[in-house]
Amino acid sequence: MSMIRDLRAAVRPQLRKDAAPGSPYETTRDSTAASAVVDCAVYRDGRRVPSEKPLTPREAKLDVRRDGGFAWIGLHEPTEEEFAGIARAFGLHPLAVEDAVHAHQRPKLERYDDTLFTVFKTIHYVEHAELTATSEVVETGEVMCFTGRDFFITVRHGGQGSLRALRHRLQDAPELLAKGPSAVLHAIADHVVDGYIAVADAVQDDIDEVEIDVFSQPGKGSPRGTDAGRIYQLKREVLEFKRAVSPLLRPLQLLSERPMRLVDPDIQKYFRDVADHLARVQEQVIGFDELLNSILQANLAQATVAQNEDMRKITSWAAIIAVPTMICGVYGMNFEHMPETKWEYGYPTVMVAIGVVCFAIHRTLKRNGWL
Repeated sequence: MSMIRDLRAAVRPQLRKDAAPGSPYETTRDSTAASAVVDCAVYRDGRRVPSEKPLTPREAKLDVRRDGGFAWIGLHEPTEEEFAGIARAFGLHPLAVEDAVHAHQRPKLERYDDTLFTVFKTIHYVEHAELTATSEVVETGEVMCFTGRDFFITVRHGGQGSLRALRHRLQDAPELLAKGPSAVLHAIADHVVDGYIAVADAVQDDIDEVEIDVFSQPGKGSPRGTDAGRIYQLKREVLEFKRAVSPLLRPLQLLSERPMRLVDPDIQKYFRDVADHLARVQEQVIGFDELLNSILQANLAQATVAQNEDMRKITSWAAIIAVPTMICGVYGMNFEHMPETKWEYGYPTVMVAIGVVCFAIHRTLKRNGWL
């Protein structure tokens, strides 16, 4: 149980300031440098091997092949040329390399010879003051992981999902890093799924807001039927969320259930915990989609009812206006012999009759709820 608590604590997101120069957490290069390599380090017995100068991936490979341990190389949006040398040095499969460079992949787990290739979709919640029909709610990125016997390579795409803080936390738990590259793979999987949980809670708040707006009684003069665009936008964002969550469930189940040479047995059982969390998020996201369908149907029903009410009012006023229109139309005909055309009180009598009939129709329609 203590190991479970240590493992969960090590990979849980926490606020941490960037490492100061000269500290053991200092990265090998600044993220704004021209190279795609964000960090390259060798870990032996769970601890980062200090280096006087930034290591290159080739140097890291030679180090671990000579003295043991494993290399952890992190890249951000590498080009084919930048990744080609690393791929050759570690013997990565061309198909996996192509997927890692071009991105836009579904979450998956594939095995190429002695390398596991895993794709994770990262989700980031986009803060917004007010949900509109054009609001971006979630932003996606990708993390591709190559897990080998003595190396672990991450390729990240997108502006979100930095793994620097995660690397720092793992370096604070050498007993976990001592388990090898599979411990890093678990940490990233848990980190990604924890991000899903946080985003699901935030999306729930947006759905609650829309639900309240749709089902609350609008005040007098309030616009009706204005929430459909917001609901459709939220459905699109939930669908994007679902595309990241659902395909990942099977790879995590494989990592937790199927024995693999590249996954330490002590680490494998912890993938079950991550898979359970992901299954709960998947159920939550499916519930979001169904709830938004219900909210949308209710909104459309409200709009239909509002249109029917408007049509009844228009019809009612048309019926009232039909009375003077008919009477005036009759007396507007140019026949010489018409009753009451020469009568002194004909005009006021007709006007009174029009007023009485219109008032009676108005009162009847008002009583029946048409006006």
